[in-house]
Amino acid sequence: MSASRLSLATRFAMRELRGGLRGFRVFLICLALGVAVIAGIGSLRTAIETGLSEEGAVLLGGDAELGFTYRRASPQEQAWMDANALRRSEVIDFRSMAVVGDERALTQVKAVDTAYPLVGTVRLSPDMPLDQALAGTDSLPGGVMQRVLADRLGLAVGDRFALGTQEFALTAILENEPDAASAGFTLGPRTIVQTDDLASSGLLQPGTLFSSKYRLILPEGQDLAAMQTRAEAEFEAAGMRWSDARNGAPGIATFVERLAGFLVLVGLSGLAVGGIGVSAAVRAYLAGKTTTIATLRTLGADRATLFLTYFLQIGALALLGVAIGLVIGGMTPVILGPWIAAQLPFPAVFGLAPAALGEAALYGLLTAFVFALWPLARAERIRAAALFRDAQDSRTRLPAPRYIVATALAVAVLVGSAAVFSGAIALTLWTAAGLIGALIVLLLAAVVLSWMARRLAPLARGVPAIRWALAAIGTSRDAAVPTVLALGLGLTVLAAIGQVDGNMRRSIEGNLPDLAPSYFFVDIQRDQMPDFLGRVEGDPAVSRVESAPMLRGILTTINGTPATEVAGDHWVVTGDRGITYAAAQPETTTVVAGQWWPEDYSGAPQVSFAREEAEELGLGLGDTLTLNVLGRDITATITSLREVDFSTAGMGFVMVLNESALAGAPHSYIATVYAEQDAEAQILRDLAKAMPNITAIRVRDALDRVSDLLRQLASATAYGAAATLLTGFMVLIGTAAAGEPARRYEAAILKTLGAPRRQILLSFATRSALLGAGAGLVALIAGMTGAWAINVYVFESDFVVIWSNALAIISGGILTTLLAGLAFAWRPLRVRPARILRARD
Repeated sequence: MSASRLSLATRFAMRELRGGLRGFRVFLICLALGVAVIAGIGSLRTAIETGLSEEGAVLLGGDAELGFTYRRASPQEQAWMDANALRRSEVIDFRSMAVVGDERALTQVKAVDTAYPLVGTVRLSPDMPLDQALAGTDSLPGGVMQRVLADRLGLAVGDRFALGTQEFALTAILENEPDAASAGFTLGPRTIVQTDDLASSGLLQPGTLFSSKYRLILPEGQDLAAMQTRAEAEFEAAGMRWSDARNGAPGIATFVERLAGFLVLVGLSGLAVGGIGVSAAVRAYLAGKTTTIATLRTLGADRATLFLTYFLQIGALALLGVAIGLVIGGMTPVILGPWIAAQLPFPAVFGLAPAALGEAALYGLLTAFVFALWPLARAERIRAAALFRDAQDSRTRLPAPRYIVATALAVAVLVGSAAVFSGAIALTLWTAAGLIGALIVLLLAAVVLSWMARRLAPLARGVPAIRWALAAIGTSRDAAVPTVLALGLGLTVLAAIGQVDGNMRRSIEGNLPDLAPSYFFVDIQRDQMPDFLGRVEGDPAVSRVESAPMLRGILTTINGTPATEVAGDHWVVTGDRGITYAAAQPETTTVVAGQWWPEDYSGAPQVSFAREEAEELGLGLGDTLTLNVLGRDITATITSLREVDFSTAGMGFVMVLNESALAGAPHSYIATVYAEQDAEAQILRDLAKAMPNITAIRVRDALDRVSDLLRQLASATAYGAAATLLTGFMVLIGTAAAGEPARRYEAAILKTLGAPRRQILLSFATRSALLGAGAGLVALIAGMTGAWAINVYVFESDFVVIWSNALAIISGGILTTLLAGLAFAWRPLRVRPARILRARD
């Protein structure tokens, strides 16, 4: 490229820009909207990550934490902590039932010592120090609980409640606990009491389910990574879990990162829709510049100079659109920061996020380049003969190979950047493939729609308005393609979300009575099992009871190799898992490979593993697993694989060992009870009264918590899809505005032929409605296909069409295009035919 050519093209581009932004408003809006959404998501993610990083010690409750499952730290382990830490605090976490008279509710109990909290402040109402609240009254120890739990039990400050066999006085309402975010997902509201006050409660007996956490305050400047290495070496065989302030709430950090990455991909979908608007705007603009370009060609301007002229002009406008989007997306989280922070259950530090803004700018510029390049390349093909009537070559031809290669490279860079920045390579590639596939399907649908309109137009001779609408769709592909692409992509995302959400609600609410038990009962002691089974098995309202010994262990090695090295972040190895033992093969167990051990087997430990999880981990018969149970390593050989269906919400264990391998370890029992809904309350009252130490988890309540979380995720995704749809609506407005001159000419011809305004308006409305219906129908089919794949292959559940959502999608498509079309139909109806036809002569 010569300097003179660049200089000349720059001067031409600057002169063109003096004409203002006429014709580029939709271009700028589409680009700015897409960039703003991605910049806003990235800024919010950065704010949360910064908050989690800066408040890591507060979220964790200390500089470091050592966790144990099913047991408290031994004296030797506590001595190691005291030797390496300045201060230490013990927290014991477990589920129990808070009881007031005949009322009871599930609660997540945090039993603490006098040193808690090491970092941060517990906020209570009325305002008082935690140690004062837990000191209680003269007759009872104190306890605090979250307001939702107190309200559920009808408690006021000063009232009594019981945990197990121990009574407490409610001395305050828990407004905030500084380390709440590190607890992760819980099934019940929080109650805090002192550990010593639970000594006679019957809740912390050997074998009951609890976790102990030891928070440490370390010397200033302590190398956390080095200390983690020392701790893991010291407690290698003890089943210890290490956390530290570098990532005080790892579950939240991972969740935010994955959700933000997913929402960025949804934002890219919106940017793709905006790209269609960019392409349409550039194409319409260049169509209006045909005479100018032909004149420049007549004066000797070569193709490269003309391409560079408009490339620089479009590039300058793209920079403006990206800049507007960055200002909106970057400043909105800062302005709304205090309000957003108040809604979040974890800290967030809002400010400008240069990395997030740079990522959004890159996506915006690459999208503008991809969608503007082909219309720009077509400008090269305009000949000087276009100055004469009908001399313009209107055939659709592919641009030169160099532009096709450049477009492919830009798409590759865009997808690669999204994969790197989102951290979800597979998800990004699938999303990109889905977007490209959806665009191809929608493009083919637009072509088919035009073809069908041409074939149907002659059949509507008796209804002029419909015939004119079909003829317009059939003869002008530029009217159908942008509408179907822009609206269809946004509606496809909404259709998929609507169908997935509807099937999720149907599965949880509609199928629950047939699939899931009424209650899980945990912490049933061995000597309580006869009375427990006597109560539930003799009740005619109970259809089935299942029970099993319950222990928890950590899968530490697979065939002598650390489990995380073999299985990565598979859920079976990322935390402690429930395990059980059995002598004879249970009647409901189906062994698909290997053999169950003999009923009186007492040799080396054997384990039966869930078939599907074994396949995912690459395990087979003869492989060895090391489980850490209560600090003791048990190495067992896989001798059978069995089918386990976790989707029923019933009892299911990944690992079952032979009886002699675990029977000597302290443990409790777990049971599931399937009962009629009307009998559930009485069963719970009777069992809780007779055995106050056991904990009942109502399956409906647990699934409701999960359902609420999933609905929140669906809502977050729906907001992204709504932004995509808004962008699509702007593209429709731009397409309608660009087609206004053609509609003026069409209206002038029809008026000259005697058509009344009412019929012309009906023709315009019919055209818009048909295009909207076509886009909505294609989007519905594509969205339902995606939703079916998600339900069947991801959630492994049945799929049915939620017709209310389906009809809403099609109705939305018709209404959206109708509004956009009618908005630019009134002026063509008011023009005088003579003025329009004389100008076209």
